[in-house]
Amino acid sequence: MIIAGEASGDLHGSGLVRELKEKDPNLRIFGIGGDKMQQSGMELIYHVNEMSVLGFLDVLKQFRFFKRVYKHLVDKLEKEQPAVLVLIDYPGLNLKLANAAHQKGIKVLYYIAPQVWAWGKKRVKKMAQTVDKMAIIIPFEEKMYRDARIDATFVGHPLLETLKTKLTKNELFTRHGLNPNLKTIGLLPGSRPLEVKRLLPEMLRTIKLLKNSHPNIQVVLGKADSLDLEIYKQVIPETNEVQLLENSTYEIMKHSDLLIVASGTATLESALLETPLIIVYKVDRLSYFIGRMLVKIDSIGLVNVIAEKRIVPEFIQHQFKAENLIPEMENLLFDQKRKAKMIKDLSEIKQKLGKAGAAEKTAQMVLGMM
Repeated sequence: MIIAGEASGDLHGSGLVRELKEKDPNLRIFGIGGDKMQQSGMELIYHVNEMSVLGFLDVLKQFRFFKRVYKHLVDKLEKEQPAVLVLIDYPGLNLKLANAAHQKGIKVLYYIAPQVWAWGKKRVKKMAQTVDKMAIIIPFEEKMYRDARIDATFVGHPLLETLKTKLTKNELFTRHGLNPNLKTIGLLPGSRPLEVKRLLPEMLRTIKLLKNSHPNIQVVLGKADSLDLEIYKQVIPETNEVQLLENSTYEIMKHSDLLIVASGTATLESALLETPLIIVYKVDRLSYFIGRMLVKIDSIGLVNVIAEKRIVPEFIQHQFKAENLIPEMENLLFDQKRKAKMIKDLSEIKQKLGKAGAAEKTAQMVLGMM
């Protein structure tokens, strides 16, 4: 049984499902995932789109649904008795499920650990009582979990094997009628409906103001595979100079001169492709207030966390305004020294993340536990 509650979990989980199926075609794999995990051979109980929430307020609004999901999953553990329960990030549900599985004598492997270093390490002690093994994808986490007496192994980052572009810059620009001689900005407002609704309007306002001074800039917007086109149409005005591209997220990341990216996995993907970026994020006021009390680190962007220093600008909550972004955007677009420095810093991130093969190593761990 595998539980992944978000689009990034579906991406990483699909590699694990594929590796497991290749090693043992007779394995039955079921749980929560998305299209990619289903295509790799997993039976879906719930789709990640049903599980998508943003902030504490959104969780409260859907509390009854999540309570029902949790009860359903616990019943499944009881009836199906899976050999191993694999949890992928998504700590709100998965940490509770780890406890339920442990009580039923079912082995638990956590792949892609919850970011407990961000919101306090007290939960690590609880995890030590319910999690049997951990496949770690961020280097410094391995020691932290081992110090808590959890059997944790750094397996490298799964993005190192999935992050591939299909089109060259010329192919992408020709296909969409873009001008290769113009500066190109890519907008990536997240993979959840609420993220797009909260972040995209200010991104578009930023572009509108920027183009007053720099009219020859072209802008592309990456549509998340997990989201319906209608969500974007609700936000994008008809008189708009931003071009919406489907199935081209990695190409946008690779071939843009600058990216404006919602905090999350996409920031690390952009970094690995060594494209200068700016991180933005915004949640409801209650979630931000609670988050300020809980979060123990200075940066929220994965790029900066892994670098252990601020190499990418972050504009969070009330700081996320066009007037704040534009000076940074102009620096990264037109100041060659500033741009080169960020690219150099981003290239060092890749070195920290080990070698490809995370899914294969994790699959071996799962089979070993079985």
